[in-house]
Amino acid sequence: MAFMEKPPAGKVLLDDTVPLTAAIEASQSLQSHTEYIIRVQRGISVENSWQIVRRYSDFDLLNNSLQITGLSLPLPPKKLIGNMDREFIAERQKGLQNYLNVITTNHILSNCELVKKFLDPNNYSANYTEIALQQVSMFFRSEPKWEVVEPLKDIGWRIRKKYFLMKIKNQPKERLVLSWADLGPDKYLSDKDFQCLIKLLPSCLAKPKDPFLRKYCNPKKIQGLELQQIKTYGRQILEVLKFLHDKGFPYGHLHASNVVLEGDTCRLLDLENSLLGLPSFYRSYFSQFRKINTLESVDVFCFGHLLYEMTYGRPPDSVPVDSFPPAPSMAVVAVLESTLSCEACKNGMPTVSRLLQMPLFSDVLLTTSEKPQFKIPTKLKEALRIAKECIEKRLIEEQKQIHQHRRLTRAQSHHGSEEERKKRKILARKKSKRSAVENSEEHSAKYSNSNNSAGSGASSPLTSPSSPTPPSTAGMSALPPPPPPPPPAAPLPPASAEAPTRLPPQAVNGVGRGALLSSIQNFQKGTLRKAETCDHSAPKIG
Repeated sequence: MAFMEKPPAGKVLLDDTVPLTAAIEASQSLQSHTEYIIRVQRGISVENSWQIVRRYSDFDLLNNSLQITGLSLPLPPKKLIGNMDREFIAERQKGLQNYLNVITTNHILSNCELVKKFLDPNNYSANYTEIALQQVSMFFRSEPKWEVVEPLKDIGWRIRKKYFLMKIKNQPKERLVLSWADLGPDKYLSDKDFQCLIKLLPSCLAKPKDPFLRKYCNPKKIQGLELQQIKTYGRQILEVLKFLHDKGFPYGHLHASNVVLEGDTCRLLDLENSLLGLPSFYRSYFSQFRKINTLESVDVFCFGHLLYEMTYGRPPDSVPVDSFPPAPSMAVVAVLESTLSCEACKNGMPTVSRLLQMPLFSDVLLTTSEKPQFKIPTKLKEALRIAKECIEKRLIEEQKQIHQHRRLTRAQSHHGSEEERKKRKILARKKSKRSAVENSEEHSAKYSNSNNSAGSGASSPLTSPSSPTPPSTAGMSALPPPPPPPPPAAPLPPASAEAPTRLPPQAVNGVGRGALLSSIQNFQKGTLRKAETCDHSAPKIG
């Protein structure tokens, strides 16, 4: 049983598969120890970040708890004397940052409850085993036939999914395994449709003998298989996936822990995970690739991971995989390249039917009894279709945000590179020189045009000394200084009404322009003399 009869109306909106990143921002030394200020961020959103303070003893306690994994983690060693020196603290901070990078980039460790509590105590401080035990005990109060024996700790990778050992009171020697989980962020089914589908699952679920022992006590049985086993088990898994997708049933939870081997038969477990809304184990991988945006493509991508483990006995170090080690057959490599290579991740996954037609699986025959029988009513099919679209929509939105963030990060990194800075400096210098040359040419052209206009008597009327107009001073600072004035010329005769004032001949050429401007600037109205005129315009009386 993997659900309660009356599931809670709410669901956990926090996606536990979203990776956490941590960066040590500073350190502060107190009287007897040093504290490290760490900035933790969930996903790509800078706003979704917070600060935590940790001592070296906190790191050491976490590292001791993670030794059960058997991994060699690069925690800096202890130092009893001189551990408060500034140089030592700076060196230790670098080592602790490297330690954080290792545990946050490891797919298994990053999803570990211990690491989550260390980096995000606000969201992961609860005792999930105790909460699950309370919920299960409350449910079985009305079921006197069953009895909860004990919680099964350290099973599974999910933080909010717990397992319990159960027994029937009338059959005390028989033991069964019960799984309990919170509703996840991808739960879009109504409670009524959810319960109806859960009731249909027993007709499709396999019941292998001792599934608990096969699943948890021998996890490496699916890893490092022979070629014939790879072909047989791979074909069976693909047939189940094809059957589920033909029925419109979402899965998305294919990985080594959800596969049980019983003789020559391979069975899938935890089909209810998609109904519960739990995100996929490999979500942090395929959310990086925008072409993996349907549940079928997700299952094909996860099948590539499983096939890699079946072939080489270990999961891939990173995805996409650039080159594959030697395999028992080139047909295996061909399937892996179609699901895990860089080209496949960028261009899209093949369909399940296409994988079944590949040479590795095309010659494997299955008996009719091995194919599951599962019928879904039409109304439930429509509910599943809507829920499936909602799951894919959330995935597409997340992939779009990751893609935009990646483009922005690349642009900022490129813009801030040393080579790009040098290019910008060179371009700025060239632009400055070009601008200076253009300004100089523009000023020269203006100066030449003003000379031509001053030397042309027909283009603009001359100004009479009797009504001078002060020249405009705008832009005079940008013009070159005028040439020195020529020797003073003879004074002009007084102006009369019969003869208009005319400029001397030397004022027409370019040299006399300076003298004209100088005389206009130095003109004073007080130096004018009154002229005597004889007015003959009055009428004559005879």
